[in-house]
Amino acid sequence: MSADGASQGRADSASQGQSHVKPPWTIKSTLEWTQGHLGVKGEENPRLAAQWLLCAATGLSRIELYTNYDLPLSEAQLTVLREGIKRRLAGEPLQYILGKAPFRRLELVVRAGVLIPRPETEVLVEVVLAELGELAELSELGELGGGGIVEPLRVLDLCTGSGCIALSLLQECAEVSLVATDNDPQAFAVAQENAELLGYAASDRLLLIEDDLASSLVALPEMQGSFDVVVSNPPYVPTSVLLNLPNEIAKYEPSQALDGGEDGLAVFRRIVEQAILLLKPGGLLACELFETCLDAAQGYCESRGFVEVRVHCDLTGRPRIITAHNAQRDGI
Repeated sequence: MSADGASQGRADSASQGQSHVKPPWTIKSTLEWTQGHLGVKGEENPRLAAQWLLCAATGLSRIELYTNYDLPLSEAQLTVLREGIKRRLAGEPLQYILGKAPFRRLELVVRAGVLIPRPETEVLVEVVLAELGELAELSELGELGGGGIVEPLRVLDLCTGSGCIALSLLQECAEVSLVATDNDPQAFAVAQENAELLGYAASDRLLLIEDDLASSLVALPEMQGSFDVVVSNPPYVPTSVLLNLPNEIAKYEPSQALDGGEDGLAVFRRIVEQAILLLKPGGLLACELFETCLDAAQGYCESRGFVEVRVHCDLTGRPRIITAHNAQRDGI
């Protein structure tokens, strides 16, 4: 074989070798494959899940995924993505895999052992904000009428979990001063972390207390009748219902944040008793509860002297939230 022929042979061999090199996994090809794989495996919303998993692997936002379609993924990024897909297919909630969850205007840190914030609880925040808006208007009228300095509206958030309710109220109502409690060390640590990330950790508007509901507060005379609002998303799922929850919830989310006892109201009744002591006259109690428990909860509030007891529906039209006032308002 001549030298020219040998050279040509080597060139042909190199060309054939290159043809067997796999193209890189780009954002586009990875997103399409992940979506298809999750869909085949039964993911309810495979495209959205694929987007979020790819965001977690690359550090890009969802919008940035679509403006970087041709960007190749590194092997390290692919490793992170493979692990995320594996965890998701095992049933682990997407929020735990990502380490974060959206809630109203916030993006909150969440991790295993802490209840994932849900849209139903956003409605609870909306109900409380409406009450706070009315109270703020009354305070301003008092100031205009010579009533003196307007005091902050005091809110107590029990079973704060990730801090979603407390931090949303602080962000969306400038007139609020807030105390939040939780008795679970994991949840308390996450609430502290979220408060720090959002700039409230050192704020005089927020006090976080590791406590069994408000046990330490009811023992303090100065706390009696000092809160305008007591709000809570307590454990409220009836124990029998826990057995039928989707695996994604039952296996991964903390049972202590879900189990409300035989009738779903075991923790709620304790909250009512503490609210009687801690609310100002006319102060609001607002709680999220299981959809089948609202009638019994309403009856219990009325039996304990609460008035204007109302049931509110969630975004799906199911009974979900109860509100009640600690005493008759003036003029009613």
